[in-house]
Amino acid sequence: MEDKIWWKIRRWWRYEAKYLYRNTKDGIKNVIRWFPIIWKDRDWDTHYIWEIFKFKLQNQAKYIGDKDRHTSAKRDSQKMRLCVKLMDRLQNEYYASEYSEYQESQFKFIPILDSDNYEMKSELLREDFDSYFAKYPRIYKQVINMENPPYRNNEKFGIAVNIAKINHDRAKKLLFKIMENEIERWWD
Repeated sequence: MEDKIWWKIRRWWRYEAKYLYRNTKDGIKNVIRWFPIIWKDRDWDTHYIWEIFKFKLQNQAKYIGDKDRHTSAKRDSQKMRLCVKLMDRLQNEYYASEYSEYQESQFKFIPILDSDNYEMKSELLREDFDSYFAKYPRIYKQVINMENPPYRNNEKFGIAVNIAKINHDRAKKLLFKIMENEIERWWD
């Protein structure tokens, strides 16, 4: 039994102890670097998991791109940065709100009779959804030909909402397709 303990100590000393200083130094750097991300982390929203994943991929992309230790390092770094960009767009619902740039509305809060509450009414002042549709012609045709669109309003606003939903879903699929195909190569 005692020989086994000494054998483990000797093995640790020979193979791991010489890296103790570097491991401690790197560990302290990681704690400091990750502290703001972990401090702000909460478990109730997807926003926080995106923040953690983006931070990890940004650091990894910078490390792999700067060190350039394998033949596809630059390409891998670019794919990681693309994933970060897609995560950012999904997290901030870029595609879900993109169509709102092609319209201008005015909102009014009207008091409800016999109540302290208000009802919100919106008035469309300007819309240019045709430019939005021209930006995504293939998706526009897909929405027009859909049997059961997610948003069932067939006016221009409804079509724009459906294009936004499809684009959001496409970005999500692209992100996870890239990750599925590449993630194991990035760390090997």
